[in-house]
Amino acid sequence: MQMREANQADSNSLVYSLPDLVCFAHLHWDFVWQRPQHLLSRFAQHGRVYYVEDAFYHADDLVEPHMEVKERQNGVKVLVVHLPQYLRADEVAADQAQFVVLTRFFTENSLQQYVFWYYTPMALGKSRLFSPVLTVYDCMDELAQFKFAPPELRQREQELFGKADLVFTGGQRIYESKREQHHDAHAFPSSIDKQHFGQARNPLLAEPADQAGIAHPRIGFFGVIDERLDIDLLGQLATSHPEWQFVIIGPVVKIDRATLPHNANIHYLGGKDYQELPAYLRGWDVATLLFARNESTEFISPTKTPEYLAAGCPVVSTSIRDVVRPYGDLNLVQIADDHQEFGRAIAIALEQGKDADWRTRTDRYLATIS
Repeated sequence: MQMREANQADSNSLVYSLPDLVCFAHLHWDFVWQRPQHLLSRFAQHGRVYYVEDAFYHADDLVEPHMEVKERQNGVKVLVVHLPQYLRADEVAADQAQFVVLTRFFTENSLQQYVFWYYTPMALGKSRLFSPVLTVYDCMDELAQFKFAPPELRQREQELFGKADLVFTGGQRIYESKREQHHDAHAFPSSIDKQHFGQARNPLLAEPADQAGIAHPRIGFFGVIDERLDIDLLGQLATSHPEWQFVIIGPVVKIDRATLPHNANIHYLGGKDYQELPAYLRGWDVATLLFARNESTEFISPTKTPEYLAAGCPVVSTSIRDVVRPYGDLNLVQIADDHQEFGRAIAIALEQGKDADWRTRTDRYLATIS
C-alpha cells in the first residue's frame, strides 16, 4: 500500500492508494454468484478490480485477438480475451496471444502496480511473465479432482505455490491438504451475506410464480447441478417419499440431463439470480446438501450451509467434512448418507424448524461468522 499527499497545503492529509487487483478465474462472473464475486465486488469499493475469465474462441479463424471489457458490480471490470478458432488447438500459442492482449490492456489502462489473485493455476500460461507486487492464490476447491480437469493442473498448482506470496483456502478440509505446500497458507472459510438471506424469514416475501403451485412439504436444494450432486440419492428419496416435493434450483453442467431423476415430485426450476434466492428459500420446509461422497466433494466447503441457516431453513447434509465440523457437531445441521438415513433426517428437520432453541443456537453461531 502506498500513501500520497492529497493536498500539498496539508501534509497531514493522506489518501491511501491501493494497487490494482487482477483476478484470474475459471468461473464466469455471470454464472453463479459465489466467493469470487462476494470478495471482488467488495474490493472494488476501494480500488480498481479486473476479473479475467477464460478466453472466448470464435467460430472462424479470421478474428484478431482482442479484449472485451464488461463492467459489473461496484465497477468490477470483467475481461475476456477473444481468440480465433485455430488457436484452440495450440495452448501455448493461445496463452501467448492472451499475454499480448493483456499486456496491451495493462499499458492502455496504466496498470503499473498490481496484485494478481488466482482462482485457477491454469491461468499461469497467460500471466506468468508479468511482475505483480503481490501474488495471492485463493484455493476455493480441489479443481484437479473435478470432472474434465486438465491433466496438467496439479503441476501448474505447484508452480503457483512457488510464485504465491500468500495462499488462502476456502475451508478447513482443503487447508489441511494444502498447508504443508506453502509457508504462508491460511484457512479462510467463506462468510455470507446474512442480511440478504435473512430476507427469507419475512412472511410477506412474495412467492416466485414457478414455485407457488408446488405442494408442501418442500425439500429444497440450490447450487450447480454437476458431478457433485448425488442424483441417485435424490431419486431414491423422491421414490421413497412421494409425500415430499423436491425443489431443485441451479444450472446443469458437465453431466447429461438425461441422467437426472425425473420423478413427478422432483421439480427442476433452473438457474436463478442471486437476488431471487431468498424468495425461493422462504417457501422451503427443509434445505438439503445432496452431495455425493466422491473425489470431487472430498475437499468442498459449501457456503450454502450458512446461507440456508441464515434463511431460517432446517438443513440436512451428507457427511461432507466441512459441514460435519462444525455444523453437525453443533447439532445445527442433520447429517446422513444413505436414502433411509437421509429420509429420517429430513423428518427430524421438518420438526426442527419449529424449535426455538435450535433457531437461537443457529443465529448465535451465524453471528460469529458473518
